[in-house]
Amino acid sequence: MASREKKSPLTNLIAGGSAGFMEALICHPLDTIKVRMQLSKNVARNAAGSNLSFVGVGLRIVQKESPLALYKGLGAVTAGIVPKMAIRFTTFQFYKDLMVSKDGTAWKLNNLWAGLLAGVTEAVLVVTPMDVVKIRLQAQRHSMADPLDIPKYRNAAHCAYTVVREEGFGALYRGVGLTSLRQASNQAANFPTYHFLKGYLQRLQDITELPGYQSAFIGLISGAMGPLVNNPIDIVKTRIQKTPNPEGLSGWARFKDVNGAILKNEGWRAFYKGVTPRVLRVAPGQAVTFAVYERVSSWLDSNSDRFKLTAAAK
Repeated sequence: MASREKKSPLTNLIAGGSAGFMEALICHPLDTIKVRMQLSKNVARNAAGSNLSFVGVGLRIVQKESPLALYKGLGAVTAGIVPKMAIRFTTFQFYKDLMVSKDGTAWKLNNLWAGLLAGVTEAVLVVTPMDVVKIRLQAQRHSMADPLDIPKYRNAAHCAYTVVREEGFGALYRGVGLTSLRQASNQAANFPTYHFLKGYLQRLQDITELPGYQSAFIGLISGAMGPLVNNPIDIVKTRIQKTPNPEGLSGWARFKDVNGAILKNEGWRAFYKGVTPRVLRVAPGQAVTFAVYERVSSWLDSNSDRFKLTAAAK
């Protein structure tokens, strides 16, 4: 059986926003650990001199800065998650609808190209400024349990205001090219993989709606694709967004400067710092996102007539 894939913009807004909010709440600590590992110039080590794993880095953050430190930057993420997910799912459907021949036949690889364009769109409109603020907050090494340990950036709004005041509005779009490339490659892998596996399971079981655990499982698989391919892009992007640009270098000059410094001082392996927590952050995040999105959108579709009657009665 074929399922009705097309969703209204309002459904995408509500279902996507709900999915993104749940993803942020559940998976943000892993993102904080990932950012700390990516920003470290030297590999973190324990008392015995062994390299710290992502669990070890997380425990060190908790011990030195309190458990709440794992949620640094969450405000920036949640503030941007609703428009981000609304843009992602809505523009994916919009671009996919455009990729149809005159006879109504869908283009080959339409899920890939629609995902790629949706990734660029969300990067430009939401993700880049959200990432700049989030990374600045996550990079601060202060104890959230000590009220006297006052950081430079107090919260997401204060961070955005301070960055704009000190560095100009353009600082919020630092790394926009790399962010677009990362998001485009993420969604170009994410959506085709998810829809291929979804269609396969629907045909295999002759059903139109997958159980929640199956949506989560194929979301987990599709979510792991992007980070395994584009982690070097994410490393350079994170370094660029974390630091100011007092010399006023162009985006390409900054890219070459940061890229060269990493190769010279840390070696090529540094481009895969944080890849484990990134996969563990993005893959479960997509599992949550798709499972919640499918559940909420299905509920909205099944109750759409009731909503219309209620609105008409008013």
